[in-house]
Amino acid sequence: MNNYEEIKSLLNASKKALKLNLTESEKENIKQNYGSLNEQFDMDTLEVEKEYETAETGKEKNKTKKSDKKQAYRVSGGVIVIHGKDEKELQLTTDDKRAFQESMDEFTVDVSELVDFGKLNLYKDNVEWNGKISEMDVEFFITIKEKNGVYINGVMTQIDEEYLGFLTDLKKYYEKFKTKWSKVIASRKKTPIE
Repeated sequence: MNNYEEIKSLLNASKKALKLNLTESEKENIKQNYGSLNEQFDMDTLEVEKEYETAETGKEKNKTKKSDKKQAYRVSGGVIVIHGKDEKELQLTTDDKRAFQESMDEFTVDVSELVDFGKLNLYKDNVEWNGKISEMDVEFFITIKEKNGVYINGVMTQIDEEYLGFLTDLKKYYEKFKTKWSKVIASRKKTPIE
């Protein structure tokens, strides 16, 4: 068997094993052909971990328990995903809609008109948003949980006056965004009078 076929075979076995609903005979077959499988998964306590690195804090882990719920809403051509523990936390309010619409409008005015917005994720204590600025072929990521939570990703981007102006505009926009969504999170935390 050549290396390509061996890798392809291992990849298929891995995909099967990751389905987590293998029969005992399938598990035994994989063990015999490819070696021992040592990891055990408890689906009730399975946590998904996403590691990311930031300039200030080094490596951090963002853990989301499988029991957490999320609900996506389409608002004026964009998508907002609300994360929470129960149905009450997953409700989209008028303030959420307004803040999202204003955020998209302000971005197109303050930063760039040619933008493909990704999903805005609204958590109990954080907001994360990403997108791609087409004219510069640059992706951005914004999180309000950090002091300076604006990131860009680009390949071979020329640093000229236009690009430096873009960076300045993006940084100014981030401050507006953080202020607006911090208020939204605070209003969502207020205990309603019932």
